Amino acid sequence: MNKIENSFLNKNQFGEDFLWGVSTAAFQIEGAHDADGKGSSIWDVFTSQKGKIKNGHHAITACDFYNSYQTDIDLIRELNIPNFRFSISWPRIMPTGVHPVNQAGIEYYNKIIDSLLAAGIEPWVTLYHWDLPHALETKGGWTNRESVSWFSQYVDVCAQYFGDRVKNWMVINEPSVFTGAGYFLGIHAPGKKGITNYLKAMHHVTLATAAGAKILRNKIPDANIGTTFSCTHIEPATQNQKDIEAAKRVDTLLNRTFIEPILGLGYPQADLPVLKKLNNYILEDDLNNLSFDFDFIGLQCYTREVVKAAMLIPYIGAELISAEKRNVISTDMGWEVYPPALYHVLKKFNEYKGIKKIIITENGAAFPDLLTNGKVYDIKRTHYIQDHLEQILKAKKDSLNVEGYFVWSLTDNFEWAEGYNARFGLIHVDFETQQRTIKHSGLWFKDFLS
Repeated sequence: MNKIENSFLNKNQFGEDFLWGVSTAAFQIEGAHDADGKGSSIWDVFTSQKGKIKNGHHAITACDFYNSYQTDIDLIRELNIPNFRFSISWPRIMPTGVHPVNQAGIEYYNKIIDSLLAAGIEPWVTLYHWDLPHALETKGGWTNRESVSWFSQYVDVCAQYFGDRVKNWMVINEPSVFTGAGYFLGIHAPGKKGITNYLKAMHHVTLATAAGAKILRNKIPDANIGTTFSCTHIEPATQNQKDIEAAKRVDTLLNRTFIEPILGLGYPQADLPVLKKLNNYILEDDLNNLSFDFDFIGLQCYTREVVKAAMLIPYIGAELISAEKRNVISTDMGWEVYPPALYHVLKKFNEYKGIKKIIITENGAAFPDLLTNGKVYDIKRTHYIQDHLEQILKAKKDSLNVEGYFVWSLTDNFEWAEGYNARFGLIHVDFETQQRTIKHSGLWFKDFLS
């Protein structure tokens, strides 16, 4: 028998309390972009602009989770997955970003939460997974210091309406990605560029993360509160000192800039001098308001990056050498398949003394999937998941802190600027008919969890 049918992995090896789940995000699956009073998000606007999304794709319908959530929850139960991570759409709850509240949006998420609990599935809510209300973006979005107050209002509403049943919360998803891609590079919504936009957004998002967590703690004292960070294992291209230093700057940017202020360590300005420009936006009490004692930290790791010095690249003096140029196996996202990256990231974050618990809240892969005779035999994805679980097992055997694993993603979905071209799901979606088909990876995960 080959590895795919007879993996050496066993769920029991990870311990009884190890958390198993699957992750999604509202904008990527819900569709129903203007249904029942929902306001427009920055991604609704961004996807409507020509040339922003590959092949002109949009998320007006996406996976139609808004109307088919019960079907998908039934599939989660069928797959034996005990924990479901999903995000709440801020403009569905508060169409203008602030009061008044849209009761239809509240009712929708109440139905999802109640349906999950009825199915014996634990809801894990992400409060912000990138879909800022467009009405707030017209006021500067995350570059406006008022964003901390806007977000606090929104968190307060979510805690009020859902906190009686939802115990597991993630405040903000991958701040380095949406600030970098959306406010510096301009390749994600809202499409802003420049170091000033980026640094303002970075600081306000970090303040908002701590502020939101404090509201949850106050409103739901027994809540399990976390927040998630995108993490990438960084290696220098050579042992040349310039490449080593370049890799350290990239590591600081991608892996340290957001976690360290949350842990009370401040911004890592010494290792990335451009961050000293943040001092222009830091007010007197800010450094006291950046940190929060989270119950857990969610890490999201997919790959490694290899870095070389490139002094003409502004601010970081470094360049990533693509997987294609290195001629290594990669996914449809162009990301190298390198499972040891997960172990290295866990080892790195275990060095922080202030982290109580680490959960891998996203890990997965996009590969070209073919639906043939009603089946999807996605052997590469199954191997990807198995190989990364082996790295987690290695970490646990080395006594590293890691207490859960959530696959990205439940279904194929709208993959931001990639549109529907990159399929990450355990479940195949025909975006014309919305037909769901459990892939081989999903069936393997089901058996693994049974």
